[in-house]
Amino acid sequence: MENKKQILLTIVLLISSIIFFSYSEIDMVIQDKLFDTQTQTWLLDKDLQPYKFIFYDGIKKLLIIIAISFLIALIFFRDKEIIYSRKKVILTIILSAILVPLIVGGLKRYTNMPCPKNEIHYGGKYIKTKVWEKYPPKYKAMKKIKCWPAGHASGGFALLSLVFLFNSRRAKIITIISTLGIAWSMGIYKMLIGDHFFSHTVITMLIAWLIIITVNQIIIKYINFNTKKKYV
Repeated sequence: MENKKQILLTIVLLISSIIFFSYSEIDMVIQDKLFDTQTQTWLLDKDLQPYKFIFYDGIKKLLIIIAISFLIALIFFRDKEIIYSRKKVILTIILSAILVPLIVGGLKRYTNMPCPKNEIHYGGKYIKTKVWEKYPPKYKAMKKIKCWPAGHASGGFALLSLVFLFNSRRAKIITIISTLGIAWSMGIYKMLIGDHFFSHTVITMLIAWLIIITVNQIIIKYINFNTKKKYV
């Protein structure tokens, strides 16, 4: 499917998902199974190792290393045929690795949506709210919450840009499955410790893909690399 059609489809899916999850109880149904009401604890402690290293600290470092590796390749090995012929794709990957977490992080600062652990239902102080709703006056003096969408998983979803590296359908499918596996493992970990609802990660996934295909479309249309260099 062309990027333009994918952009439109992703926007429709994103808006539909926001509305659906706002009026649905799916988030609460899932999250209730991850919370022990008797002990008031989540299924997984956020400081428990090796889970914290594998799904939080370690995987963040790995994603940074991947992004830096592509940047180094583009800067220092740009004359190599394998890099030269894929400049637009590599630029898409680098910009996606930067912009996806940056934009998702920016949204988190303005949406003021609570994490599961912050909601009254799970022992917190905040009411359940929709992204377009304002809190009642008594909440205005309280600290802003930065939990929507899911920032941690955004780095994993940025890896979906790797799909543009490959031409074969099989390679693309393997890449999508692998990157979604990484990103969702990050998202599920945050659900298990009470930091995010299921919908937070779904919304992040759609936002990430929208950013990626938009970046790719802009690069294809406006960035002109000479990829017809002859090698001897």
